[in-house]
Amino acid sequence: MNNSSVLIKKFFEEQSFVRSDIESFNYFLDNELKAIIDENNEVVPTIIPPNVDEFKIKFDNVRITRPEITEADGSVRKIYPMEARLRKLTYAAPLYITVSAHINGAQRESFETQIGSLPIMLKSKACHLNKLTKDELIARGEDPDDPGGYFIINGTEKVLVKVEDLASNKVLIDKDSSGGGKLVCKVFSEKGSYKIPHTIERLKDGIFYLTFTRVRRVPVVEVVKALGVTKDEDIMRFVAGNEIFDEVLVNIMDAADVKTDEDAMDAIAKRSGITQPKEIRLERMKEILDKYLLPHLGITPKDRAWKAYNLCKALRKQVLALRGLIGPDDKDHYLNKRLKLSGDLLADLLRVNLKVLIGDLLYNFQRVVKRGKFPTLKVIIREKLLTSRIYSSMATGAWVGGRKGISQRIQRLNFLEMMSHLQRVVSPLSATQENFQARELHCTHLGRLCPIETPEGTNIGLKKNLALLATVSLDANEDDVLKVMKAYGLKPVAALMGR
Repeated sequence: MNNSSVLIKKFFEEQSFVRSDIESFNYFLDNELKAIIDENNEVVPTIIPPNVDEFKIKFDNVRITRPEITEADGSVRKIYPMEARLRKLTYAAPLYITVSAHINGAQRESFETQIGSLPIMLKSKACHLNKLTKDELIARGEDPDDPGGYFIINGTEKVLVKVEDLASNKVLIDKDSSGGGKLVCKVFSEKGSYKIPHTIERLKDGIFYLTFTRVRRVPVVEVVKALGVTKDEDIMRFVAGNEIFDEVLVNIMDAADVKTDEDAMDAIAKRSGITQPKEIRLERMKEILDKYLLPHLGITPKDRAWKAYNLCKALRKQVLALRGLIGPDDKDHYLNKRLKLSGDLLADLLRVNLKVLIGDLLYNFQRVVKRGKFPTLKVIIREKLLTSRIYSSMATGAWVGGRKGISQRIQRLNFLEMMSHLQRVVSPLSATQENFQARELHCTHLGRLCPIETPEGTNIGLKKNLALLATVSLDANEDDVLKVMKAYGLKPVAALMGR
């Protein structure tokens, strides 16, 4: 018993209850910020001065400093959390980015500017309290046992509650929500700003149809052919291996008239109601297939073979489910769930609001160009736009995607209630609907979620709490996963396809 008590004591000395949230925020600062800027690194205005052939605005080298405050006299100095609480200020750090203008391929101006202020999580790597000793924390007016993991917005302590959602980029077999018990295959593809649901279903004619974005119910085999896999033998091999699936054979025969990838693209374009001339029709279809079909696998033409292979894998899973060889996936199994922590939620918020800032910058630029002037970029960037929109979401809890109650005021009636609030997990399902299975305690909650702590009434089972010693791991780095897979002898799809 003595050894175990030493072990438990040592664990709590070295680890924090909110470690996962702090790690998530640090990952956001180190990786997500750069990724968001890289997604929007080039902006091309539609209206440019008449004597200019090409004009681009580029963003790069994003960096964030420590929290600071600009006083009324213009002086800038550090701000600590206790001062922010007492003076009803926001504990935030300035966000800097390098902006450059390129005219006809040559760089005209380049400067670093502040594009906004980002609220900083207490005890994270960008916080002044990080790695301070107990005595130093007391000297700064802080409780040495306070775990951090929250934000200070206008003097109010706010926590971003964890959001539980179905795993994206994963093939799930589910019963059709419209009733009838029909099995459909669903993939929610997510990459950066792309969040696109895909559905594969078999209709009464025996054909499997794919639906995504504006493309409604097009035969899956036609889509696979449009992606470059035009041989019927290859399609059957990717779906069934060495077997022959009659269900797939029917689909291949239905698309027998489609010989080339261009024919397939044209057929899909016609089914989708694109009525422009053939060249434009094909260009639009290529863009749709590259950008909006399974974007998590890539958004360039070289990723098409990879997408075709994965569509065949999804089709195989659905055929096996329809044959009764495998059952539908359990949506409540925690293997099929993911938690969005503070870093993920802030990344979503910043990604959307950065697009608003870029839209505002383009509007201001084009308005000045219309008057016959050539503005400098320094004048037309409004740093307060991004800051005010982020502060507003953090203060009200209204998040991107129409979600509400993400940011909540911390309940500090006692220490345990505060710890409970920092560990809260909410489900996006509506509290007014029954959703019995989603509210039930699932066996995979063991060790992950508390089986007791949930409110009574309409929110029962939808608002949960992490178990005391539960931690949430970060997303695995794709490059590291590929190295491990190759070490186990797995081969890239391109090698399988003989390309």
